[in-house]
Amino acid sequence: MDGSKRSSHGNAYFTGFGRTKRIVFFDTLISRLKGEEIEAVLAHELGHYRLRHVAKRIAWTFAVSLAFLWVLGYLMRQQWFFTGLGMESPSTAGALQLFILVLPVFTFLLQPLISLYSRRHEFEADAFAARYAAASDLVRALVKLYRDNASTLTPDPLHSAFYDSHPPAALRVARLRASPQGG
Repeated sequence: MDGSKRSSHGNAYFTGFGRTKRIVFFDTLISRLKGEEIEAVLAHELGHYRLRHVAKRIAWTFAVSLAFLWVLGYLMRQQWFFTGLGMESPSTAGALQLFILVLPVFTFLLQPLISLYSRRHEFEADAFAARYAAASDLVRALVKLYRDNASTLTPDPLHSAFYDSHPPAALRVARLRASPQGG
């Protein structure tokens, strides 16, 4: 991807399913990594594919969406939901608006679980990559990626647990070095 037109940040990701599966490398990432490091990042992204992370995320999102729709359906039939939030007459449109207003309060509490699930996928993809490429190459690529993107290598643990979709670099590097292939 020609990412250099928008940013100097480097990135790679796996996306899609069926015939639309793609592994995307930003040109900025390719220009900064050596061949072995690119191979290690490719192995990481192939790990996301092989471990079906996109399909799992879609299934999880579908299940959570169904649960929220069930809650919305329940709340639409409760007079206290409307009166408690200052609406005198119940309506479907009003229920949807109120639900959208209060939803962030409750999804905020789910954010650490969502982040944990995403970080788990990153650790799994790292372990997959370490089986098919040199873990030391992935370590070097990760350090360059975090540095080039101005990411802190040791973020605040509480903030990271709540918001970061990727594990801190220090944890990823430590796990890769501790892996049997990490040497």
